[in-house]
Amino acid sequence: MPTPRSANIKLILVVTAVVIVVGTLLYTRQLVEQLLRRERDIADLYAKSFEFIANSPTDQSDYSFIFDEVIRSIDFPMVLTDRQNQPLEPFFTTARNVDLDSSQTKDQQREHLIMTITDLDKQNAPIGVIVAISQQDTFVQYLHYGESKLITKLRWLPYIEIAVAGMFIILGYIGFSYIKRSEQSNIWVGMSKETAHQLGTPLSSLMGWVELLKQHAADNPKMMGTISEMESDISRLHIVTERFSKIGSKPSLKDENIHEVIDSVIRYYQRRLPSKYGGGKNFEITIATTQQPTVKINRELFGWVIENLIKNAIDAMEDNSGKIIFTIEDKSEAVYIDVKDTGKGIDLKSKQDIFRPGYSTKQRGWGLGLSLSKRIIETYHKGKIFVKESKVGKGTTFRIKLVK
Repeated sequence: MPTPRSANIKLILVVTAVVIVVGTLLYTRQLVEQLLRRERDIADLYAKSFEFIANSPTDQSDYSFIFDEVIRSIDFPMVLTDRQNQPLEPFFTTARNVDLDSSQTKDQQREHLIMTITDLDKQNAPIGVIVAISQQDTFVQYLHYGESKLITKLRWLPYIEIAVAGMFIILGYIGFSYIKRSEQSNIWVGMSKETAHQLGTPLSSLMGWVELLKQHAADNPKMMGTISEMESDISRLHIVTERFSKIGSKPSLKDENIHEVIDSVIRYYQRRLPSKYGGGKNFEITIATTQQPTVKINRELFGWVIENLIKNAIDAMEDNSGKIIFTIEDKSEAVYIDVKDTGKGIDLKSKQDIFRPGYSTKQRGWGLGLSLSKRIIETYHKGKIFVKESKVGKGTTFRIKLVK
Protein backbone atom coordinates (compact mmCIF):
# COMPACT_ATOMS: atom_id res chain seq x y z
CA MET A 1 0.00 0.00 0.00
CA PRO A 2 1.32 3.52 -0.76
CA THR A 3 2.11 5.85 2.08
CA PRO A 4 -1.02 7.85 3.03
CA ARG A 5 -1.05 11.45 1.90
CA SER A 6 -1.62 12.62 5.47
CA ALA A 7 1.56 10.79 6.54
CA ASN A 8 3.50 12.65 3.82
CA ILE A 9 2.14 15.99 5.06
CA LYS A 10 3.10 15.14 8.63
CA LEU A 11 6.60 14.18 7.47
CA ILE A 12 6.91 17.49 5.58
CA LEU A 13 5.84 19.36 8.74
CA VAL A 14 8.48 17.58 10.83
CA VAL A 15 11.25 18.16 8.25
CA THR A 16 10.27 21.83 7.93
CA ALA A 17 10.35 22.21 11.71
CA VAL A 18 13.84 20.65 11.89
CA VAL A 19 15.13 22.92 9.09
CA ILE A 20 13.71 26.00 10.84
CA VAL A 21 15.23 25.00 14.17
CA VAL A 22 18.68 24.19 12.77
CA GLY A 23 18.74 27.31 10.56
CA THR A 24 17.68 29.57 13.44
CA LEU A 25 20.27 28.11 15.80
CA LEU A 26 23.13 28.42 13.29
CA TYR A 27 22.24 31.97 12.22
CA THR A 28 21.77 33.21 15.79
CA ARG A 29 25.00 31.56 16.89
CA GLN A 30 26.83 33.34 14.07
CA LEU A 31 25.36 36.71 15.16
CA VAL A 32 26.33 36.06 18.79
CA GLU A 33 29.91 35.19 17.80
CA GLN A 34 30.22 38.38 15.77
CA LEU A 35 28.93 40.50 18.65
CA LEU A 36 31.21 38.72 21.12
CA ARG A 37 34.24 39.49 18.93
CA ARG A 38 33.18 43.13 18.76
CA GLU A 39 32.80 43.35 22.52
CA ARG A 40 36.19 41.68 23.05
CA ASP A 41 37.76 44.25 20.73
CA ILE A 42 36.08 47.09 22.61
CA ALA A 43 37.18 45.69 25.98
CA ASP A 44 40.72 45.26 24.69
CA LEU A 45 40.66 48.82 23.32
CA TYR A 46 39.45 50.10 26.68
CA ALA A 47 42.21 48.22 28.52
CA LYS A 48 44.94 49.51 26.17
CA SER A 49 43.55 53.05 26.33
CA PHE A 50 43.51 52.94 30.12
CA GLU A 51 47.04 51.52 30.14
CA PHE A 52 48.28 54.21 27.73
CA ILE A 53 46.75 57.11 29.66
CA ALA A 54 47.97 55.77 33.00
CA ASN A 55 51.53 55.39 31.69
CA SER A 56 51.72 58.58 29.57
CA PRO A 57 53.68 61.43 31.23
CA THR A 58 52.37 64.07 28.79
CA ASP A 59 49.13 66.01 28.70
CA GLN A 60 46.32 63.46 28.51
CA SER A 61 43.31 65.71 27.90
CA ASP A 62 42.93 64.74 24.24
CA TYR A 63 43.33 61.06 25.04
CA SER A 64 40.92 61.36 27.94
CA PHE A 65 38.27 62.66 25.52
CA ILE A 66 38.78 59.66 23.27
CA PHE A 67 38.84 57.39 26.33
CA ASP A 68 35.49 58.82 27.46
CA GLU A 69 34.04 58.18 24.01
CA VAL A 70 35.18 54.56 24.18
CA ILE A 71 33.56 54.20 27.58
CA ARG A 72 30.27 55.59 26.32
CA SER A 73 30.15 52.95 23.57
CA ILE A 74 30.46 50.15 26.11
CA ASP A 75 27.15 48.48 26.96
CA PHE A 76 28.44 45.39 28.73
CA PRO A 77 29.41 44.97 32.43
CA MET A 78 33.03 45.73 33.26
CA VAL A 79 35.02 45.94 36.53
CA LEU A 80 38.65 46.99 37.19
CA THR A 81 40.52 45.14 39.95
CA ASP A 82 43.98 44.90 41.40
CA ARG A 83 46.19 41.84 41.03
CA GLN A 84 44.32 40.13 43.90
CA ASN A 85 41.04 40.64 41.98
CA GLN A 86 39.83 43.16 44.53
CA PRO A 87 37.64 45.93 43.04
CA LEU A 88 39.35 49.32 42.77
CA GLU A 89 37.85 52.40 44.33
CA PRO A 90 35.88 54.50 43.61
CA PHE A 91 33.54 51.69 42.65
CA PHE A 92 31.14 53.85 40.63
CA THR A 93 34.06 54.84 38.37
CA THR A 94 35.91 51.55 37.98
CA ALA A 95 32.73 49.50 37.53
CA ARG A 96 30.70 50.07 34.38
CA ASN A 97 27.19 48.80 33.60
CA VAL A 98 27.03 47.05 36.97
CA ASP A 99 24.10 47.69 39.30
CA LEU A 100 25.40 49.19 42.52
CA ASP A 101 23.17 50.29 45.37
CA SER A 102 24.36 53.67 46.62
CA SER A 103 22.57 53.09 49.93
CA GLN A 104 24.86 50.15 50.74
CA THR A 105 28.14 50.42 52.60
CA LYS A 106 31.46 50.10 50.79
CA ASP A 107 31.96 46.61 52.17
CA GLN A 108 28.57 45.53 50.87
CA GLN A 109 29.30 47.09 47.49
CA ARG A 110 32.71 45.36 47.38
CA GLU A 111 31.09 42.00 48.21
CA HIS A 112 28.57 42.53 45.42
CA LEU A 113 31.34 43.41 42.95
CA ILE A 114 33.40 40.33 43.94
CA MET A 115 30.39 38.12 43.18
CA THR A 116 29.90 39.97 39.88
CA ILE A 117 33.58 39.46 38.97
CA THR A 118 33.23 35.71 39.53
CA ASP A 119 30.31 35.62 37.09
CA LEU A 120 32.15 37.80 34.54
CA ASP A 121 35.23 35.55 34.58
CA LYS A 122 32.99 32.60 33.66
CA GLN A 123 32.04 34.47 30.49
CA ASN A 124 35.41 35.94 29.45
CA ALA A 125 39.02 35.77 30.61
CA PRO A 126 40.14 39.03 32.26
CA ILE A 127 42.50 41.39 30.39
CA GLY A 128 45.72 42.50 32.15
CA VAL A 129 46.50 46.21 32.40
CA ILE A 130 50.11 47.13 33.26
CA VAL A 131 50.47 50.43 35.11
CA ALA A 132 53.94 51.92 35.70
CA ILE A 133 54.43 54.05 38.81
CA SER A 134 58.09 54.58 37.95
CA GLN A 135 60.69 53.02 35.68
CA GLN A 136 61.47 50.42 38.31
CA ASP A 137 58.02 49.93 39.82
CA THR A 138 54.95 48.62 37.95
CA PHE A 139 51.83 46.80 38.99
CA VAL A 140 49.12 44.87 37.15
CA GLN A 141 45.41 45.55 37.15
CA TYR A 142 42.77 43.36 35.59
CA LEU A 143 39.78 44.30 33.48
CA HIS A 144 36.91 41.85 34.00
CA TYR A 145 34.08 42.05 31.47
CA GLY A 146 31.00 40.12 30.53
CA GLU A 147 28.36 39.95 27.85
CA SER A 148 25.91 42.71 27.00
CA LYS A 149 22.18 42.33 27.50
CA LEU A 150 21.82 42.21 23.73
CA ILE A 151 23.92 39.05 23.51
CA THR A 152 22.00 37.50 26.40
CA LYS A 153 18.74 38.19 24.57
CA LEU A 154 20.18 36.80 21.35
CA ARG A 155 21.18 33.61 23.15
CA TRP A 156 17.56 33.15 24.23
CA LEU A 157 16.15 34.23 20.86
CA PRO A 158 16.48 30.86 19.05
CA TYR A 159 14.75 29.04 21.89
CA ILE A 160 11.92 31.57 21.83
CA GLU A 161 11.67 31.24 18.05
CA ILE A 162 11.74 27.45 18.31
CA ALA A 163 8.97 27.55 20.93
CA VAL A 164 6.87 29.86 18.75
CA ALA A 165 7.54 27.81 15.60
CA GLY A 166 6.78 24.61 17.52
CA MET A 167 3.53 26.09 18.79
CA PHE A 168 2.47 27.03 15.25
CA ILE A 169 3.44 23.60 13.94
CA ILE A 170 1.48 21.89 16.73
CA LEU A 171 -1.51 24.14 16.10
CA GLY A 172 -1.20 23.47 12.38
CA TYR A 173 -1.01 19.73 12.99
CA ILE A 174 -4.02 19.82 15.32
CA GLY A 175 -5.93 21.98 12.85
CA PHE A 176 -5.04 19.70 9.95
CA SER A 177 -6.07 16.60 11.93
CA TYR A 178 -9.33 18.25 12.97
CA ILE A 179 -10.16 19.27 9.39
CA LYS A 180 -9.28 15.78 8.17
CA ARG A 181 -11.49 14.16 10.83
CA SER A 182 -14.31 16.56 10.02
CA GLU A 183 -14.07 15.80 6.31
CA GLN A 184 -14.04 12.06 6.99
CA SER A 185 -16.97 12.42 9.34
CA ASN A 186 -18.98 14.37 6.75
CA ILE A 187 -18.17 11.74 4.11
CA TRP A 188 -19.26 8.93 6.47
CA VAL A 189 -22.48 10.70 7.42
CA GLY A 190 -23.38 11.64 3.84
CA MET A 191 -22.63 8.17 2.50
CA SER A 192 -24.55 6.49 5.33
CA LYS A 193 -27.64 8.67 5.02
CA GLU A 194 -27.71 8.22 1.25
CA THR A 195 -27.29 4.43 1.60
CA ALA A 196 -30.16 4.25 4.09
CA HIS A 197 -32.32 6.32 1.75
CA GLN A 198 -31.48 4.16 -1.28
CA LEU A 199 -32.22 0.92 0.61
CA GLY A 200 -35.63 2.11 1.74
CA THR A 201 -37.47 1.81 -1.58
CA PRO A 202 -36.37 -1.71 -2.65
CA LEU A 203 -36.98 -2.99 0.88
CA SER A 204 -40.59 -1.86 0.74
CA SER A 205 -40.99 -3.59 -2.61
CA LEU A 206 -39.38 -6.80 -1.33
CA MET A 207 -41.79 -6.90 1.58
CA GLY A 208 -44.68 -6.67 -0.89
CA TRP A 209 -43.30 -9.43 -3.09
CA VAL A 210 -42.79 -11.70 -0.07
CA GLU A 211 -46.44 -11.24 0.91
CA LEU A 212 -47.48 -12.25 -2.62
CA LEU A 213 -45.24 -15.33 -2.45
CA LYS A 214 -46.86 -16.33 0.83
CA GLN A 215 -50.29 -16.30 -0.80
CA HIS A 216 -49.17 -18.50 -3.72
CA ALA A 217 -47.06 -20.90 -1.63
CA ALA A 218 -49.37 -21.41 1.32
CA ASP A 219 -49.68 -25.14 0.62
CA ASN A 220 -45.97 -25.72 -0.03
CA PRO A 221 -44.02 -26.24 3.24
CA LYS A 222 -40.58 -26.13 1.56
CA MET A 223 -41.40 -22.88 -0.19
CA MET A 224 -42.74 -21.40 3.04
CA GLY A 225 -39.46 -22.29 4.76
CA THR A 226 -37.56 -20.45 2.03
CA ILE A 227 -39.90 -17.47 2.30
CA SER A 228 -39.33 -17.45 6.06
CA GLU A 229 -35.58 -17.16 5.49
CA MET A 230 -36.20 -14.38 2.97
CA GLU A 231 -38.21 -12.53 5.59
CA SER A 232 -35.31 -12.97 8.00
CA ASP A 233 -32.93 -11.47 5.45
CA ILE A 234 -35.28 -8.58 4.76
CA SER A 235 -35.46 -7.99 8.50
CA ARG A 236 -31.67 -7.98 8.54
CA LEU A 237 -31.65 -5.43 5.71
CA HIS A 238 -33.97 -3.26 7.80
CA ILE A 239 -31.43 -3.45 10.61
CA VAL A 240 -28.63 -2.51 8.19
CA THR A 241 -30.68 0.46 7.01
CA GLU A 242 -31.20 1.52 10.61
CA ARG A 243 -27.47 1.28 11.20
CA PHE A 244 -26.63 3.54 8.29
CA SER A 245 -29.31 6.04 9.27
CA LYS A 246 -27.83 6.33 12.77
CA ILE A 247 -24.34 7.30 11.54
CA GLY A 248 -23.87 10.98 12.31
CA SER A 249 -26.58 11.00 14.98
CA LYS A 250 -26.14 10.31 18.65
CA PRO A 251 -27.39 6.74 19.11
CA SER A 252 -29.34 5.70 22.18
CA LEU A 253 -27.49 3.31 24.47
CA LYS A 254 -29.32 0.69 26.48
CA ASP A 255 -28.28 -2.05 28.89
CA GLU A 256 -27.78 -5.14 26.76
CA ASN A 257 -26.53 -8.65 27.42
CA ILE A 258 -23.24 -8.75 25.49
CA HIS A 259 -23.21 -12.54 25.27
CA GLU A 260 -26.74 -12.62 23.84
CA VAL A 261 -26.01 -9.87 21.27
CA ILE A 262 -22.87 -11.64 20.01
CA ASP A 263 -24.64 -15.02 19.98
CA SER A 264 -27.50 -13.65 17.84
CA VAL A 265 -25.01 -12.38 15.25
CA ILE A 266 -23.16 -15.71 15.25
CA ARG A 267 -26.39 -17.69 14.74
CA TYR A 268 -27.35 -15.47 11.81
CA TYR A 269 -23.99 -16.01 10.15
CA GLN A 270 -23.81 -19.74 10.81
CA ARG A 271 -27.03 -20.30 8.83
CA ARG A 272 -25.63 -18.44 5.85
CA LEU A 273 -21.95 -19.34 5.74
CA PRO A 274 -22.25 -22.27 3.25
CA SER A 275 -24.15 -20.25 0.65
CA LYS A 276 -22.31 -17.01 1.25
CA TYR A 277 -18.76 -18.31 1.09
CA GLY A 278 -19.14 -21.38 -1.09
CA GLY A 279 -19.69 -25.00 -0.25
CA GLY A 280 -16.87 -26.92 1.35
CA LYS A 281 -15.66 -24.10 3.56
CA ASN A 282 -15.82 -25.22 7.15
CA PHE A 283 -15.94 -22.25 9.52
CA GLU A 284 -16.54 -22.66 13.23
CA ILE A 285 -17.71 -19.63 15.22
CA THR A 286 -18.05 -20.03 18.99
CA ILE A 287 -18.19 -18.14 22.27
CA ALA A 288 -15.67 -19.70 24.65
CA THR A 289 -16.98 -18.13 27.86
CA THR A 290 -20.28 -18.25 29.70
CA GLN A 291 -20.09 -14.83 31.34
CA GLN A 292 -23.06 -12.65 30.41
CA PRO A 293 -22.24 -9.08 31.47
CA THR A 294 -24.61 -6.20 30.81
CA VAL A 295 -23.23 -3.01 29.24
CA LYS A 296 -24.82 0.11 27.78
CA ILE A 297 -24.57 -0.26 23.99
CA ASN A 298 -26.57 0.40 20.86
CA ARG A 299 -27.56 -3.10 19.83
CA GLU A 300 -27.73 -2.46 16.07
CA LEU A 301 -24.40 -0.61 15.85
CA PHE A 302 -22.55 -2.99 18.16
CA GLY A 303 -23.91 -5.95 16.21
CA TRP A 304 -22.51 -4.28 13.08
CA VAL A 305 -19.04 -4.27 14.68
CA ILE A 306 -19.31 -7.99 15.49
CA GLU A 307 -20.39 -8.72 11.91
CA ASN A 308 -17.43 -6.76 10.52
CA LEU A 309 -15.00 -8.66 12.75
CA ILE A 310 -16.50 -12.00 11.70
CA LYS A 311 -16.32 -11.10 8.00
CA ASN A 312 -12.77 -9.81 8.43
CA ALA A 313 -11.76 -13.07 10.15
CA ILE A 314 -13.38 -15.22 7.45
CA ASP A 315 -11.62 -13.26 4.69
CA ALA A 316 -8.31 -13.81 6.50
CA MET A 317 -8.69 -17.61 6.29
CA GLU A 318 -7.15 -18.63 2.99
CA ASP A 319 -7.79 -22.39 3.31
CA ASN A 320 -11.25 -23.91 3.39
CA SER A 321 -11.59 -24.01 7.17
CA GLY A 322 -10.97 -21.99 10.25
CA LYS A 323 -12.10 -21.01 13.72
CA ILE A 324 -13.38 -17.75 15.18
CA ILE A 325 -13.50 -17.74 18.97
CA PHE A 326 -15.14 -15.01 21.07
CA THR A 327 -14.02 -14.57 24.67
CA ILE A 328 -15.88 -12.27 27.07
CA GLU A 329 -14.17 -11.11 30.25
CA ASP A 330 -16.15 -9.14 32.81
CA LYS A 331 -14.00 -6.94 35.05
CA SER A 332 -14.90 -4.29 37.56
CA GLU A 333 -14.01 -1.32 35.36
CA ALA A 334 -14.82 -2.67 31.88
CA VAL A 335 -15.92 -5.60 29.74
CA TYR A 336 -13.32 -7.03 27.35
CA ILE A 337 -14.35 -8.93 24.20
CA ASP A 338 -11.57 -10.80 22.36
CA VAL A 339 -12.16 -12.04 18.81
CA LYS A 340 -9.55 -14.62 17.85
CA ASP A 341 -9.24 -16.19 14.40
CA THR A 342 -6.94 -18.78 12.82
CA GLY A 343 -6.34 -16.74 9.67
CA LYS A 344 -3.17 -15.56 7.97
CA GLY A 345 -2.40 -12.89 10.57
CA ILE A 346 -1.30 -9.27 10.16
CA ASP A 347 2.28 -8.17 9.60
CA LEU A 348 3.79 -5.42 11.74
CA LYS A 349 3.61 -2.80 8.99
CA SER A 350 -0.08 -3.36 8.30
CA LYS A 351 -1.05 -3.06 11.99
CA GLN A 352 -0.68 0.70 11.72
CA ASP A 353 -3.10 0.96 8.77
CA ILE A 354 -5.83 -1.63 9.23
CA PHE A 355 -8.23 0.89 10.82
CA ARG A 356 -7.51 3.54 8.18
CA PRO A 357 -10.44 4.18 5.79
CA GLY A 358 -9.80 2.65 2.38
CA TYR A 359 -7.05 0.29 3.52
CA SER A 360 -7.59 -3.28 2.34
CA THR A 361 -5.42 -6.26 1.41
CA LYS A 362 -8.32 -7.88 -0.45
CA GLN A 363 -9.16 -7.47 -4.12
CA ARG A 364 -12.80 -6.98 -3.24
CA GLY A 365 -14.21 -4.57 -0.71
CA TRP A 366 -13.75 -0.91 0.06
CA GLY A 367 -11.68 -1.24 3.21
CA LEU A 368 -14.33 0.44 5.38
CA GLY A 369 -15.40 -2.35 7.77
CA LEU A 370 -12.72 -1.97 10.45
CA SER A 371 -12.74 1.81 10.10
CA LEU A 372 -16.49 1.88 10.73
CA SER A 373 -16.06 -0.50 13.65
CA LYS A 374 -13.46 1.77 15.22
CA ARG A 375 -15.74 4.77 14.80
CA ILE A 376 -18.72 2.94 16.33
CA ILE A 377 -16.78 1.66 19.35
CA GLU A 378 -14.67 4.74 20.10
CA THR A 379 -16.98 7.59 19.04
CA TYR A 380 -20.40 6.25 19.99
CA HIS A 381 -19.55 3.85 22.82
CA LYS A 382 -16.45 5.63 24.23
CA GLY A 383 -14.59 2.33 24.17
CA LYS A 384 -11.48 0.98 22.47
CA ILE A 385 -10.83 -1.49 19.67
CA PHE A 386 -7.34 -2.61 18.73
CA VAL A 387 -5.21 -5.55 17.63
CA LYS A 388 -4.31 -7.38 20.82
CA GLU A 389 -2.08 -9.97 19.16
CA SER A 390 -1.26 -11.16 15.66
CA LYS A 391 1.20 -13.67 14.25
CA VAL A 392 1.71 -14.14 10.54
CA GLY A 393 0.40 -17.54 9.51
CA LYS A 394 -1.24 -18.24 12.88
CA GLY A 395 -4.03 -15.72 13.34
CA THR A 396 -5.12 -12.46 14.89
CA THR A 397 -6.89 -11.42 18.07
CA PHE A 398 -8.89 -8.18 18.15
CA ARG A 399 -9.90 -6.73 21.51
CA ILE A 400 -12.90 -4.51 22.28
CA LYS A 401 -12.98 -2.64 25.58
CA LEU A 402 -16.33 -1.30 26.78
CA VAL A 403 -16.26 0.84 29.90
CA LYS A 404 -19.07 0.15 32.32
